[in-house]
Amino acid sequence: MPQLLLIQASPRAEYSISRNLASRFTTAWQTAHPDGTVVERDIAAADLPYINLPWLGASLTPLERHTPEMTDVLKLSNTLVDELLAADHIAISTPVYNYNIPANLKSYIDHIVRKGRTLGATGEGLVRGKKTTVLMASGGVYTEGSPIRDRDIATLYLRLILKVIGIEDVTFIAGGGSKVVDLGEVPRETFLATFDEAINTAANL
Repeated sequence: MPQLLLIQASPRAEYSISRNLASRFTTAWQTAHPDGTVVERDIAAADLPYINLPWLGASLTPLERHTPEMTDVLKLSNTLVDELLAADHIAISTPVYNYNIPANLKSYIDHIVRKGRTLGATGEGLVRGKKTTVLMASGGVYTEGSPIRDRDIATLYLRLILKVIGIEDVTFIAGGGSKVVDLGEVPRETFLATFDEAINTAANL
C-alpha cells in the first residue's frame, strides 16, 4: 500500500498558494492511488525546535552509547526520519521567503539529515527509491529566461539536500508570480488551475 508524506511549511492556512497546490496534488495522488495513505506533517503548526548543542551531541554519539537524555533529545528527529523512510512519495509544500525556503523547513531538514539514519558512514545517501514533488509558491518568477533566475536559491538548495540523502527523483512545480493573487489581479482558483496538468502528471508518477 503506497504512502504519501505531505510536508507543509506555509503559515498562511487557506490563503497559502503552496498549501492550495498541495491540496490539489494530494487529491490527484489519492485518485491515482486509491489504496494509498497520506501522512501529513504540518511543520508550520509544529514549531520545530532548532538544532542545539545537546541535539548535536546526541546525534553524533553511537546508538549503543546513548543515555536516556540523548534518546529523549532525538525523539522528535527519529519520528520525522521514520515518517520519511516509510513514505513512497514525499510532497514538500513551501513558500519562498527572500529567495530561499522558510526557517521551519530548514529546521525540518536539519532534523532528518542524520548520520546512521539518512546518511551512511561515508556520507552516502540512504533514502533511495523514493519520489519527491516540491510544490513551491513565490512572488517572483524564476523559470528559464527570467532575469532573476540566478536568485532561485530555494530550488537549488532543495535539489541538493534531497540528493545528499539519496533522493534524485524530484519534480518541482513552481507557482511563481503568485503575488498577483494577493494583489487581487488574478482569482486564486484561476491561478491554481494553471498547474493542474503538472500536478496530475507528478501525482501519477
